[in-house]
Amino acid sequence: MVSVVQNVAIDCADAYELARFWSAVTGRPLHPESGPGDRETQVLSAEGPVLHFNQVPESRTTKNRIHLCLRPETSREQEVERLLELGASFVADHRNPDGSGWAVLADPEGNEFCVLRSDSDRAATVS
Repeated sequence: MVSVVQNVAIDCADAYELARFWSAVTGRPLHPESGPGDRETQVLSAEGPVLHFNQVPESRTTKNRIHLCLRPETSREQEVERLLELGASFVADHRNPDGSGWAVLADPEGNEFCVLRSDSDRAATVS
């Protein structure tokens, strides 16, 4: 027997607004019954676990111990720019001169996530 990951739960101050951000990031829809002011909502997934947003009274106080890593369909650099325009903030740069590495961003509530190289970025650096 095994367990299946149903969702990735993300505590937040405004479940609906943060879910809207992540819906734009992933290109996946919000749960059809979601609306402004909901204390819980989800970003649906084509396959795999959904992103489940829980409104909680306490604020984030330390670095997240678990985070999402995104592999973009476009280049990593284009995706970082797009995510910054959506409202993410830049946290740390772990990109290397050879093209490897990643960028660390934070969503509008400060939850950190990584943007990895795309498949095309990786293919361009393979010798």
